[in-house]
Amino acid sequence: MSSTHPSLLFDDLGSRSVQADFSGGHLSSDGGVLLLRQINRGLGLTRSLAQCFHDRRDPVFVDHTVQQLLDQRLYALALGYEDLNDHERLRLDRLLAVACDKADPLGLDRVRPEHRGVALAAASTLNRLELSNNKQSRAHKIPHDPAKIQACLLDMGARCLPKHAREVVVDLDAMGHRIHGMQEGRHFNAYYDDYCYLPLYAFVGEVPLWAQLRACDTSAAHGVVPALEAIVAALRKRCPKARIIVRGDSGFGVEQIMAWCEGQAEVYYCLGMGKNPVLLEKLGPALADARARYCLSGGASTRVFAAFEYRTQKSWSRARRVIGKAEVMSGGDNPRFVVTNLPEQGFDDEQELERFAPAPLYEQLYCARGEMENVLKQQVLDLHGDRMSTHHMASNQLRLWLSTFAYLLLERVRTLGCEGTELARATAGTLRLKLLKVAAQIKVSVRRVYVQWSSAYPLQKLFALCHQRLGALAEPTG
Repeated sequence: MSSTHPSLLFDDLGSRSVQADFSGGHLSSDGGVLLLRQINRGLGLTRSLAQCFHDRRDPVFVDHTVQQLLDQRLYALALGYEDLNDHERLRLDRLLAVACDKADPLGLDRVRPEHRGVALAAASTLNRLELSNNKQSRAHKIPHDPAKIQACLLDMGARCLPKHAREVVVDLDAMGHRIHGMQEGRHFNAYYDDYCYLPLYAFVGEVPLWAQLRACDTSAAHGVVPALEAIVAALRKRCPKARIIVRGDSGFGVEQIMAWCEGQAEVYYCLGMGKNPVLLEKLGPALADARARYCLSGGASTRVFAAFEYRTQKSWSRARRVIGKAEVMSGGDNPRFVVTNLPEQGFDDEQELERFAPAPLYEQLYCARGEMENVLKQQVLDLHGDRMSTHHMASNQLRLWLSTFAYLLLERVRTLGCEGTELARATAGTLRLKLLKVAAQIKVSVRRVYVQWSSAYPLQKLFALCHQRLGALAEPTG
């Protein structure tokens, strides 16, 4: 038994003993990280993101460029390593060093002799990257420009959309992220019954466009109009012929958002509304009809839809079209409301004549926003987007952005690399497990880096197809 690699003994296999240790050499359990490198280079993501940071370090003593630090952090998040402490061992992974474009993945070119043999950055270095906007010291010299990072995310997301799209649906949502300390901006939220942040997210389909960290002492609609101004401008630049539909739950059904959309060309909204006595009174005939149908249906839930004009006494500047859903279930009445400026007769296309009638507008258009909640679950459960453990709000905002960029990498691998395969609709966690968690052996010589994946890996053909597709992406210039 080696003193440096103590053996772990398992139950015997017949007449054979089963013995294991950690002396296997330079292996990696994340062989699929090369696919992340491929999509990252094709998108130019970290190259663009690095331009949002100002590097004030002396180049003579720099081992890791800002882009390499971002590569290391984003790849680790995509691979499931959410904590900076993970990098104390992860930095020994030579395959991750290759993915981060370290010229010498053996780390023999490090400036200080005591660091040689380890190519990647330590957790303390990555931590200083996150804290540089909050601390002024000789060690914290890589501040970032928050406005540029948000613009970078918006630009990267918009570039994922087809240029000739005729319609773009922007989903808005506010998701509470619980915090477990005395973080800056903490506030108690009665809905979540805890202290948390309330970030604003905007997605088109599964593509993220906006991730803005906010304290939860404001409403869901706080700051949405400035966000929409930037989002719509970016979408107009990418998809000039598209009409834009803003979709969200009742937290976004407020005057300032609706009035802003109404003041824009080809910008529409479909937003939830909270119940009140006037709305329930207007929906009364439809509810009576639904109750009668429920009695005749033998217990099956029934729905009846109604459309009517409605205006609040003070908060709304004009009357608006409201769709009411009168639903009766075994548990009782379930009335819901949506406000929209989408025309009931649709647009010029004959196929859309019935699309915005009350029933299809609610059931097919509005209810489809629930898919965004599934995307946000991936952001939290698979990409650890709620890991807000630094004290400063600016640092936690940066963590939220990094998690969102990591999700974008996985989303592009899924969309561009796995289209038409069994992983075409996989969650980020499933994609990681089946495509990225591949055992690999790494051999580094003067002329090449030789990666040998496990021969027992079950998805070899799919991996090769994904590699072929991602390899065809041209790296952007400029």
